[in-house]
Amino acid sequence: MQFEDKLILAIDQGTTGTRAMLFDVSGSPIRGGWAYMEHRQVYPRPGWVEHDPMEIWGNTKAVVKVAIEGAGIDVHRLVGIGVTNQRETVVVWDVRSGLPLYNAIVWQCRRTSSLVDYLRANYMDLIVDRTGLVPDPYFSGTKIWWLLDNVPGLRVRVERGGAVFGTIDTWIIWNMTRGSRECLTPDMGGAYVTDYSNASRTMLFDIHRLDWDSDLLEVMGGIPMHALPTPRPSCDREFYGYTGPDFSRILSGVEVPVAGDAGDQQSALFGQAGFELGDTKCTYGTGNFILTNTGSNPIRSRHGLISTVFYSLEKGKAAYACEGSVFVTGAAIQWLRDGLKIIDSPSEVNLLAESAEDTGGVYFVPAFVGLGAPYWDMYARGLIIGLTRGTERRHIARAVLESIAYLTRDVIESMRSDTGIDIRMLRADGGASKSDFLVQFQADILGIDVVRPTVLETTSLGAAYLAGLAVGLWSNLDDIRSNWRVEKMFKPRMDEAYREKLYKGWKSAVRRALNWAKEVPWAYELGS
Repeated sequence: MQFEDKLILAIDQGTTGTRAMLFDVSGSPIRGGWAYMEHRQVYPRPGWVEHDPMEIWGNTKAVVKVAIEGAGIDVHRLVGIGVTNQRETVVVWDVRSGLPLYNAIVWQCRRTSSLVDYLRANYMDLIVDRTGLVPDPYFSGTKIWWLLDNVPGLRVRVERGGAVFGTIDTWIIWNMTRGSRECLTPDMGGAYVTDYSNASRTMLFDIHRLDWDSDLLEVMGGIPMHALPTPRPSCDREFYGYTGPDFSRILSGVEVPVAGDAGDQQSALFGQAGFELGDTKCTYGTGNFILTNTGSNPIRSRHGLISTVFYSLEKGKAAYACEGSVFVTGAAIQWLRDGLKIIDSPSEVNLLAESAEDTGGVYFVPAFVGLGAPYWDMYARGLIIGLTRGTERRHIARAVLESIAYLTRDVIESMRSDTGIDIRMLRADGGASKSDFLVQFQADILGIDVVRPTVLETTSLGAAYLAGLAVGLWSNLDDIRSNWRVEKMFKPRMDEAYREKLYKGWKSAVRRALNWAKEVPWAYELGS
């Protein structure tokens, strides 16, 4: 087999769906070698969000099968698999049957708000100092705590070693490697691992020591450490395991090493070759996630951001990033389609927005599940303000797209203050970055260049790069850096005075959305 013939399979398990993609040594997607499948969003109560883990696993196998068949490749060309995932979402499952014991609790879920209030009142400094995170229902720790307290019999089962927890990467890798003769933990059926970047999103992980923290496990309901996966580097040359019988059937019986793993947003920055101090990217997906590379040391934010592990290529060492997480951006476009039903497909929002010269004074704050960085208000709720008799659906569509850019600027402003780095360029990726209107408005409202790469699915690409480094397809970061290509650059065109006028209006709208669910909690009991 020639070096040029080798391929990497990337599995990108996201909030709304699962993608499989095949990449070659140039970092280019293989023609026909991709597939995507959505899964159901489950909303048991207002503010609660769940997924079916078995549906996710079934979809994972399905998209891999379609991608391989679509590319028409010889599966022997596959030399490694990289996994990337929605990060803070938690699964609990029985280690013998492999069946989930509850639906996955999604990162967007707000059910643990009261637990977070307790942590903020009593353990704020401990959590921020060790994890780099701000206590919020967004992160995994309080979800695990809630499961232990609310699923009958679960705590006893966990304490006896019969059930375990994991983020989605752990769930996928455990199932992919289950039953393999090379499995690292054969007694549990599959490789029970996570990487440092995913572990850093749990609120249970010391990002300085790069290990679980016993003090944090204790204050979050007494979570047993043995019920958490082994944290390992994002690119593991010892591999996490090999595909087991169930998954290898899709690969015509070929066993392939699972060698790369990273949370989706870290993976996207890796796929954008953001290896230099200050390199910054924004992924426009279900939410917006902005990361800037801060090097070998985590920075404690003073402006509402978080520190997180970016990636690790060696046990006990990591690169770090400063991150701002915006919970709802692209999901608001889905809401226009599924909730308000003013569009039939997401692509229509761009045509509507472009048909309006401006929003007619309308601002939209997409705080459906609270606001993340830099506000961290779990009681904020969505708001449309500035409506007049002349407001049309095109104005609302434009306001939705503009809100994505405003929320991104909120984070960039905080990053500049926290890091002292003068961010002069933003790398854009993700599905919504296909919109020239959105990316141009982003450049205008930031006043800096925004670049869009040739490969927009940089989350999948980053997972492929990590796995490829582990198996030797790429030798070092310079090989990856040389693959990065710009598809289009957007330069700011807006007058500075007008830019600041628009942004001032945005900040006024946000102030009116803050703390709403705490002021009128009865409103969220209606219909529940």
